[in-house]
Amino acid sequence: MSLPTQNVEKIAIQAYSDAKMTAAVGQPFFIPINPETYSEKRQVKQDSNQGIGNQGNNPKYGGTSSEELKLDFIFDGTGTVEGNRLKDTKVSEQVTMFLDTVYYMDGKSHKPYYLKIQWGKYLTFPSVLTTVDINYVLFDRDGSPLRAKVSATFLGYTEREKRIKLEDKSSPDLTHSRTVIQGSRLDLMTHEMYGDSKYMLQVARANGLTSLRPIKAGIQLEFPPFDKKEEA
Repeated sequence: MSLPTQNVEKIAIQAYSDAKMTAAVGQPFFIPINPETYSEKRQVKQDSNQGIGNQGNNPKYGGTSSEELKLDFIFDGTGTVEGNRLKDTKVSEQVTMFLDTVYYMDGKSHKPYYLKIQWGKYLTFPSVLTTVDINYVLFDRDGSPLRAKVSATFLGYTEREKRIKLEDKSSPDLTHSRTVIQGSRLDLMTHEMYGDSKYMLQVARANGLTSLRPIKAGIQLEFPPFDKKEEA
């Protein structure tokens, strides 16, 4: 089962049992009453530790967090809300249908499902649920809920193989290994990796080399990320 990609009037949430999101579980759950707004959160981690006696700091990039999507919406059982897809379904049953999709564990994998949230052509969000708060605010005479306010937060999810491609493992921000071949020169290998041979001494120190040449063929050299704004 695939989600519709356009002309979706309600937010659809499809559960998947696999990380690549190819094995859909059941039908999509449509949030019966769309939220007036939804919010996205993006965070870049910066290490801003400051040395003792120093003024100011030099923040260092510490990674980019997965995006978060927060949805705030209601389940209504009064029958008075226009456009409610589930107006004839009890609020308690609406809540159960929602939790069956986003919260309860898959019996085979013993963890909640992977999710894809779709709203028209403009919102497609592969994710997993992180938190859901349900606040019951209106009740019938017998105590059964007539309205529930839901706040759900989803963490963006990218399948491993796709994530590796997106991250570009040739990035200079990652440590790389190279095998030394006969005739290799450290200055040339350093230039190839960093675009400048001036980091040669740093590479030598990182690998515990006591001599810059000749380098023994067959050994593995590590080329860690260096701050190119700092002196080599």
